[in-house]
Amino acid sequence: MKNRLTTLAVLMVALGSTSFLPAQSAAPAQSAAPAKSAMPAQNKVGIINMQAALATTAEGKKVIADLQKKYAPRQQELQRLQQEIQAIQDQLSKQSATLSDEEQGRLNREAEDKQKQLKRSTEDAQTDFNQDRDEAIGRIGKKMVQVIHDYAAQNGFTLVLDGAQIPIYYASTDLDITGEIIKRYDAANPVADAGAPAKPAAPSAAAPSAPKPK
Repeated sequence: MKNRLTTLAVLMVALGSTSFLPAQSAAPAQSAAPAKSAMPAQNKVGIINMQAALATTAEGKKVIADLQKKYAPRQQELQRLQQEIQAIQDQLSKQSATLSDEEQGRLNREAEDKQKQLKRSTEDAQTDFNQDRDEAIGRIGKKMVQVIHDYAAQNGFTLVLDGAQIPIYYASTDLDITGEIIKRYDAANPVADAGAPAKPAAPSAAAPSAPKPK
């Protein structure tokens, strides 16, 4: 899903003025022993699955439930059109030997009109759905980024990466801060009637549905 989620999910939070280069101490005067460089501070890295975090927060679950409810009538309308088109096609197939040329022409035109209507309605529903989804992702994502920043700063993290967006071939499970960020987000953004978790899906011609916090 190429949308704001991708932009918000790739997080590289460099905190403070910590340097990745070891500091060097000056050589003391009149000393025969070589000067020793200071040992670099240990860098603390965290990993988060931003998409999962967005969808698993109480607010994220509620957004998904609200979108499903909002787009259910349009989904049902698209399904009805699809069924009507299928019924016409079945009639043309099964009764081709008995239908007059005039009736076959009329049914074909009716099916074509409904196909055009289905296409327009699907595109309109998709556009509206994407706009609502992106607005919700942007709103939640902005607050999520602040929660991550505060948590990282308070706990001495040098870097926080989105493991779902950046290839990471090995990482200890101790580095995963997704669960802690979700808890902190929910504590800072309480939501009543969060709704059950669900996987969102964009509307389609055959089976449109409301929105997977991509």
